[in-house]
Amino acid sequence: MSQPPRHASMLSVSNTGQGPVPPNEKPLPPPQIQTASQPTPGLRVPSNRKTIYDRHLNRSRNSELSRASFAFLFGEMVTYAQRRVTGIQDLERRLNEQGYPLGLRLLDLLFYRTMSTSSSSALSSSSTSASPPNRPLRILPLLHLIHGPLWRLLFNRPADAIEHSVSPDTPNEYMITDNDPLVNTYISVPKEMSMLNCAAFVAGIIEGVCDGCGFEAKVTAHNQSTEMWPARTIFLLRFGESVMEREKVLERAGVK
Repeated sequence: MSQPPRHASMLSVSNTGQGPVPPNEKPLPPPQIQTASQPTPGLRVPSNRKTIYDRHLNRSRNSELSRASFAFLFGEMVTYAQRRVTGIQDLERRLNEQGYPLGLRLLDLLFYRTMSTSSSSALSSSSTSASPPNRPLRILPLLHLIHGPLWRLLFNRPADAIEHSVSPDTPNEYMITDNDPLVNTYISVPKEMSMLNCAAFVAGIIEGVCDGCGFEAKVTAHNQSTEMWPARTIFLLRFGESVMEREKVLERAGVK
């Protein structure tokens, strides 16, 4: 029994010309092979063939993020962290864990931008004594790094205060104060969760920066509202014993 003409023509194409083509059928055109230069259907590639990974890290240093976009994204992060939690402490722990890896990456970005700025200013001036910034060795320079450059990178302003615990029982505790945290501006906390502070996400960022600099620390966010600043938040930094021992050694050695 002879095969249908259509099947015969398909066989003739797949066999690259082996076997005759029926006279009443036109030969099919050769199949087109998709090359790497042709874009994959559904994949959007810019016309200049560059993505966000090709952008220079200093290109967007002065650009600002839309607050509406930030409010929506952070609200979704809080909703995601709120799933299957056992209480307020568990929710704050999850927010802290979300901010921790961001702190590690922001530290590298902060030093990269500071180093590039120092290099450009040194080239433009006749002075050659300018040296690239180093990571802090003492607790106080670390706190000034968080209070100033890091806060400006995140919120375009410095933090409001740095304090040291006056209690002799807790010499390893330091506090950074923010009178109006941006992360709490668009979060509505119910009355039964009045102790919740979503700035635990920022506490995780601070903890990541401390660990990235080699300062073992545990950072938590606490509400301390006042009549003038109802959203006032204190970030409590508790440094480990190894950090405090190193602090004493560096202090005796005269290292600042």
